[in-house]
Amino acid sequence: MPELRTGLNGIQEAMCRHSLTLAVAESCTGGLLAGLITSLSGSSRYFRGGVVAYHNQVKADLLGVPEQDLAAFGAVSPQVAVAMAGGVRERLAATLGLGITGIAGPDGGSREKPVGTVYIALSTAADTLCRLHNFSGDREQVRHQAVAAALDMLKAYLAAKGLLSPAPALDKPVRRS
Repeated sequence: MPELRTGLNGIQEAMCRHSLTLAVAESCTGGLLAGLITSLSGSSRYFRGGVVAYHNQVKADLLGVPEQDLAAFGAVSPQVAVAMAGGVRERLAATLGLGITGIAGPDGGSREKPVGTVYIALSTAADTLCRLHNFSGDREQVRHQAVAAALDMLKAYLAAKGLLSPAPALDKPVRRS
């Protein structure tokens, strides 16, 4: 997971500096995102926790995903991703919530929702963003790509709000005496 860990660059510092907290709800990634976040020392300063909601009943009972949305749109849908993100944010009293639902494969895909279809949502008190991704590869590759995309979404949000510190310059002028 070292390649995924680079996706955390700047997130922990920005979250702590601005007193933001994060909670995650994961389905197809099965806790991979929460595991990655907690692999860094100090993550408890901003990470409230996560829920692995693999079964639809867990999505409904623990995250408050409306059962009618699960029935009408399916577990892999923008409606469910949004409800997962908002539900985990509210239930774990976090300022930001991420929800990931998708089809990692190799089974479970359909013509309408092929393997690699993943919805990722980011919930704040003010609004919720949701994106559809169509990843390729085997089960582990889809899961890793989904986690990387969730981190990218979080970083983009922090950057858009001016909360992410700019990366340090690689080439600084050198003074010669």
